[in-house]
Amino acid sequence: MLLFNFPNTERSGGSLLVWMLCSMSLAVVAMGYKPVIIVHGLLDGPRQFGELVRYINQSHPGTDVMLVDLFDDKTSLKPLWKQVQGFRETVLPIMKKAVDGVHFICFSQGGLICRGIISTLPDHNVHSFISLSSPQGGQYGDTQYMKHVFPTFIKTHLYEICYTPFGQKISVCNYWKDPHHIDKYVKGNDYLAVLNNERPNPNMTAWKNNFLRIKKLILIGGPDDDVITPWQSSLFGFYDENENIIEMKNQDAYVKDVFGLKTLDTRGDLVTCVFPGVKHIKWHSNETVYYGCIDKWLT
Repeated sequence: MLLFNFPNTERSGGSLLVWMLCSMSLAVVAMGYKPVIIVHGLLDGPRQFGELVRYINQSHPGTDVMLVDLFDDKTSLKPLWKQVQGFRETVLPIMKKAVDGVHFICFSQGGLICRGIISTLPDHNVHSFISLSSPQGGQYGDTQYMKHVFPTFIKTHLYEICYTPFGQKISVCNYWKDPHHIDKYVKGNDYLAVLNNERPNPNMTAWKNNFLRIKKLILIGGPDDDVITPWQSSLFGFYDENENIIEMKNQDAYVKDVFGLKTLDTRGDLVTCVFPGVKHIKWHSNETVYYGCIDKWLT
């Protein structure tokens, strides 16, 4: 678990010369900041990320920040492979221009989109992949977001729709993981089950190598999220068949190192940050979250 060292924002006294030298040093560092690409979540868009952009501009002035304006609002319900293709085509030119690499900050559903981009793009140069309250382990819960999409269904019956060809045309079904119907999930889920190699995937070795090109994976979540269910999914944890939480390091994907989690951890490049008291829609506007577990990875 990461220990948080929060920055002191008070400017200490000193001579004008010292202040000028520090300012010049900051300017030099700013020139070297990698571009930041932000990918939004379900039923939202770039307009929600104004505070996050402001934090980045304050702590890393001169950073190029791209808010990807694609699949906004209701169009975020389109199947994830279609979204991965669209986002990939949009960010690839940015990557090619960024000789030192880029950073991804990917919120909620966007974290799974970014994972799809990283896994399927052999020449990507993503340095830090910051997964901000994203259901990386899957989703299984009756939340307000789900009620917007399926107002008459409850979680115990949603598999009846989600694991059909029609259901897989809806993004949330691409990561709906019913722990009581894992066989149907493996057979009927076309996205998360494939990324996790829970359904045999002939591309898995290549995808694992692509995933391991990242330098840091930062997983951020917390117990008061109220949308990601279970909240430990944001850290690659999930339910067993009795709805007990199986933490990431006891998941098959980690133990067998299916797509690289264990390798990243062994390298020292897997970071988990848990913040209590943060609601789902507040992650990207929470200053404590930003300075505690995002800021330091954006150099």
